[in-house]
Amino acid sequence: MKIKTLLQCTLAAIGLAAGLAQAQTVVLYSSNNTETIETALTVVKQKAASLNVQQVTGGTGSLMKRIQAEAKNPRGDVLWSGGFGTMGAYKDLLEPYKSPDLAAIPAEFRGPDNLWVGTNLHVMVLMVNERQLKGLAAPKTWSDLMKPEWKGKFAITDPSKSATAYMLVYGLLKQFGKDGLEKIAANAVVTSSSGTTYKGVASGEYPVGLTIEYAAQEYVAGGQKEIKLVYPAEGSYLAPEGMFIVKGAKNMEAAKALYNGLLSKEVQQALLVKNFRRPTRTDIAVSKLTALPDLKSIKIFPLDQDKASQEYEQLVALWNIAVAKAR
Repeated sequence: MKIKTLLQCTLAAIGLAAGLAQAQTVVLYSSNNTETIETALTVVKQKAASLNVQQVTGGTGSLMKRIQAEAKNPRGDVLWSGGFGTMGAYKDLLEPYKSPDLAAIPAEFRGPDNLWVGTNLHVMVLMVNERQLKGLAAPKTWSDLMKPEWKGKFAITDPSKSATAYMLVYGLLKQFGKDGLEKIAANAVVTSSSGTTYKGVASGEYPVGLTIEYAAQEYVAGGQKEIKLVYPAEGSYLAPEGMFIVKGAKNMEAAKALYNGLLSKEVQQALLVKNFRRPTRTDIAVSKLTALPDLKSIKIFPLDQDKASQEYEQLVALWNIAVAKAR
């Protein structure tokens, strides 16, 4: 009888240990680059050493399609990160979760019903290579680039090839209308990726690039003194990115632990200092930790993220017509 009882207890203990081990495993789907993921997970594991994070990387669009295909048998637990418009289009695949860290995130960077939360903000800037201006005054506004003297002297990414480029072009349309967008298209060198744009400016191929703050700042931090970031006086555009827990996630408790970790002040601060990813948290002093300005000191032209998503096909078609007309 004692042997039987001992065996039962042993089996129960093994089962409990297996359950705990499984609970600590979490599958992260991420569209971020390797360096950004490594920065975040290094800090997360300091906070939650028992978490075993398995990574699956890819583009946000392809990962969302994967989550959709796996809906009846979820393989992933957390997605980090995606544009608000993209996540909004798949609301039925998202698990509501109210993190203890939400209090530090402004309402404008949270999804409805706690379906998602913003983890970082992409700010659109003019990346200027002062060595390549050759007599031209550095632009201070978006509309400066609509002038004839800027034809062929700045790069912009095709909005159909990049989510952040899409928000930039969408912002230009909303702020300056069809006429302004056509003037930009007439003068711009259109690239096939965001990387081509900012790398082209850094290498001196283009004097100016319309790009993402963090990407441009990496070159400044790397010692390229000729690179300057200009926040247009008419207003910059924001493209917030966020994360969510997959509906019906098999490792729910571990998913919540990872979610909380990625949203924590420690992780957000590390991502800012090491990767120049601007946090959504309001309790991190950006200008004290980096050379970047605090968000409150930047003029922002407001954009509706949901409408931006809904108007995707229309905007891309309008952009293609503008580019074709200019050629």
